[in-house]
Amino acid sequence: MINEIVDFYLKSHPVTLGVLVVLSVYFIVLNWVFFYRLFYLNEWLLKEESSLEALLLGAETVNQQSFLNNFIKSSSNVSKEILDLGMLAATKEATKGLSILSVFASTTPFIGLFGTVVSILDTFTHIGQSSGSMSIISSGVSDALIATASGIFVAIFAYTYHQMLKRKSFEVVGFLKMQSDAILARKQ
Repeated sequence: MINEIVDFYLKSHPVTLGVLVVLSVYFIVLNWVFFYRLFYLNEWLLKEESSLEALLLGAETVNQQSFLNNFIKSSSNVSKEILDLGMLAATKEATKGLSILSVFASTTPFIGLFGTVVSILDTFTHIGQSSGSMSIISSGVSDALIATASGIFVAIFAYTYHQMLKRKSFEVVGFLKMQSDAILARKQ
């Protein structure tokens, strides 16, 4: 195994190796963003769920931990505009991190493909300099395709994480909207 890795390192074009390093960094960053945001959104979701439940059981206003509480406290008269402002701020907060996952999901296959193309060009260069046997072609192409596979691998995780966090954000905003509607309904 170690010999194969060393052999791959020695045979690969520096651009391909650079692409693999970039994709590795992307993978680390996207996992960090995902897990950080997932734990944050899960905690926030529990607070908003508890606040909504209290409202539905007869509480006068949202819990102290609810995101809307800051907006309700800031105004002497709770209005639809104040609650809408809270909803916009909550949507912005809930969707943080989604753009980086989206960018990673859309760019990593192309980064991997770039590494593959450069490596295949390098393989053709070596074929032209020696007698082009099938073993040179097959080993060069198989090494080149590792970059594409790596790009697709990272993209799958980025896209999946993006969709999961998008759904969690939607749930949080939904609970806030229900609380907002419950508060406005009580005022009438």
